Amino acid sequence: MNLTSPSQVKAWCIENGFHPSRALGQNFLIDRNVLEAIVAAARVGEGHRVLEIGPGLGVLTEALLHAGASVTAIEKDARLAARLTETLACPALRVVAADALEVPLDGLFAPPFDCCVSNLPYSVGTRILLDIARHPSAPRSLTVLVQTEVAARFAAQAGDAERGQAGVWLQLDYDVTVVRAVKASCFWPRPEVGSALVRLDRRPCPLSAVERRVFESLTRHAFMHRRKQMRAVLRKVPAPIGQDDEELARIFGAVGIDAHDRPEMLSNAQWAALTVELAQRSQA
Repeated sequence: MNLTSPSQVKAWCIENGFHPSRALGQNFLIDRNVLEAIVAAARVGEGHRVLEIGPGLGVLTEALLHAGASVTAIEKDARLAARLTETLACPALRVVAADALEVPLDGLFAPPFDCCVSNLPYSVGTRILLDIARHPSAPRSLTVLVQTEVAARFAAQAGDAERGQAGVWLQLDYDVTVVRAVKASCFWPRPEVGSALVRLDRRPCPLSAVERRVFESLTRHAFMHRRKQMRAVLRKVPAPIGQDDEELARIFGAVGIDAHDRPEMLSNAQWAALTVELAQRSQA
């Protein structure tokens, strides 16, 4: 079956009594140009170990295998997982019939994957990506299809209206690049919104394990109160550093932050500097 042919995909669904689930984000990619763009952006080659989340009918899985990769595909829908096992059976493919949010990553990432390449389900794509990206043994690159607005949040820089917790967390470890827009017409069933192809490339984290926990707690709190100025945010962080204005002024001065800025105005370098400052003060 040609998985980029809408008529053949629809025919398979009808013949097998399969109804794509909106709740599971089952929007199948049916555009060969986009498929080729994903594989090219992922830079998958012979012998690479690839993790794929939500393979669906296997259009991307098939392309990754043809590129010479070995693929571990995690599929929540048992019927689709069975189809993958039957139609693409080969030593280079491992199909895991499970919810990606429930798979223990320590075991999955032993040994680590070279990359993750996925058309992520809309409803839980951000959660899945954050779980994978924040793991100590995360792949060195992740190439994913996500909703257009989600891609904008992942790549948002300091001062952008879209900047939030997810983007700040991902950019702690990865350079985030929006590769290209993908029209809704490239999927069947057609979703209500467009998508974008995003590539994340891992780089060294500037924080220790202890500092990372402070960073996540601090930024989680800050973006829950994103309309507040940083002076007000810092007064109410989970581990209070004090209510004294002079003390707050010293902290902001030490890390080069304007006390009147709101959370989305800070760069990742500023968040990291503030994290280190707070971590040092909590240990003093």
